[in-house]
Amino acid sequence: MRQRKKLSTAMGFIVLFGVVSLFSDMTHEGASSIRGAYMAMMGASAAAIGFASGLGELVGYSMRYVFGRLTDRTGKYWPMTILGYVLDILAVPALALVGENGWIAACALLIVQRMGKAIKKPAKDTIMSFAASQLGAGKSFGIQELLDQIGAFLGPVLLYVVMLFKRGGDAFSTYALCFAVLAIPGAVTLVLLLVTRARFPHPERFEPEPKQYVPFKLKKPFKLYIAGISLFAFGFADYALVIMHVTRRFGALSGALAETGSLVSTGNLPLLYAGAMLVDAVAALVFGYLYDKKGLTALVISTALSSAFAPLVFLSDSIPALLAGVALWGIGMGAQESILKAAVTGMVPKSSRATGYGLFECSFGVFWFLGSWALGALYDQSIPAMAAVSVAAQLAAIPLYILAMRATDG
Repeated sequence: MRQRKKLSTAMGFIVLFGVVSLFSDMTHEGASSIRGAYMAMMGASAAAIGFASGLGELVGYSMRYVFGRLTDRTGKYWPMTILGYVLDILAVPALALVGENGWIAACALLIVQRMGKAIKKPAKDTIMSFAASQLGAGKSFGIQELLDQIGAFLGPVLLYVVMLFKRGGDAFSTYALCFAVLAIPGAVTLVLLLVTRARFPHPERFEPEPKQYVPFKLKKPFKLYIAGISLFAFGFADYALVIMHVTRRFGALSGALAETGSLVSTGNLPLLYAGAMLVDAVAALVFGYLYDKKGLTALVISTALSSAFAPLVFLSDSIPALLAGVALWGIGMGAQESILKAAVTGMVPKSSRATGYGLFECSFGVFWFLGSWALGALYDQSIPAMAAVSVAAQLAAIPLYILAMRATDG
């Protein structure tokens, strides 16, 4: 009976914390659905967008190791989480205040938002891992990602509704209004976060303390795993580049597309991202459950699927191919947010897990930065070469996942 109550409480925590993430994702994923097009309107080139997106990820991920170490040393899981959420959320509606030539200011706000994520993520993922130890890491992170992506779906849909009501004005002012509206789910996020903190002040109690202190050590499976996810990150194009390409490739058809109500007309761009987030949500849950049964085999399968998104998105003028490519991109994102974090839970001891998450995400971010920059620069020179590099880097990660599995079993 006591164990059943503990499981029920852990599930309640995961769901409530997932609802916090739902509204958070409404805010920043809503912004992500139009940020690339917004920056292009302000005069940013493909290379500049790729660099800015990659630099944001570099800051957001590289600093996670620092804040992960700090979290482990202080044990201040909730204060770090709350501070990070505040920065993350406030930077989004502030994008409404940049001027028509303010793409540099928009880049700065992007970096502030990513810094907020750097502060909160190691602490947040560690808090989640405590409850996940009771229910299964893949299942728990999959449920959270499902709720995340419901929010990531609703955010772009909210902006689509705003664009419907704002028809007739210039595109820049419409996009600025969209960022301002995102202050609403942002405020709900912060209120629910404080409610969760009040109800569960000591989430570390979900997971039993180890009988003896186990220091953090880079073991061979973890090294191989980090090498694999780094290659995956290098080849996984940021959505800002995807949406900029869609805007350019189909821009010549903008008049006809607007008349037919096509999914890739300017006013409907948020729906394209919303669809990717729905795929992400389902993929996270499916592959999360598969991870609990098959381990890193689930990541091998998801990576093999997601690697095909670049040719479909960037090398075809077919709308069905575009939609298929965006769906495969969503599968890659879903696996990234559920399986990747679940695997760290099983590889790193409780006492140093925030450090493990920080190191894992630091490497991921550095290579995402390098990849985003390289892919953006290649896009301006040769789109087929860019797509080939994306596919090759992702597929190169698979042998390393397999070696990590064998090293773990051995």
